[in-house]
Amino acid sequence: MITAVLYRDGEDLIGCRAEGHSGWAEAGSDIVCAAVSILTCTCVNALESVCGVIPRITEHNPERGILAFELPDRTEAENEKAQILMKALRQGLEDLTTEYPQNVTLSIKERRKQP
Repeated sequence: MITAVLYRDGEDLIGCRAEGHSGWAEAGSDIVCAAVSILTCTCVNALESVCGVIPRITEHNPERGILAFELPDRTEAENEKAQILMKALRQGLEDLTTEYPQNVTLSIKERRKQP
């Protein structure tokens, strides 16, 4: 089971943690694991290349199927762009939980930034 958590501060999505393996198929053939990997990695890469926001990778362990990242402080303009990508990530993860509910879960948790 892949467990994905999106973190928010008010209306803003500010981070993500995805962990686990879906069990849909064996390693190397698992389209559900591949989909989560593509969504999360593309989001991290696009935050930097499209938005100019370099996310902090807080945990990365491919063997255990873990990728976690947080958005750094950002300008209002950077945040507007970043939120589009974070909302696209949320949509993709929600779609996967609808199609593969035995293999992927998604929750959204409030996390206030530290002052």
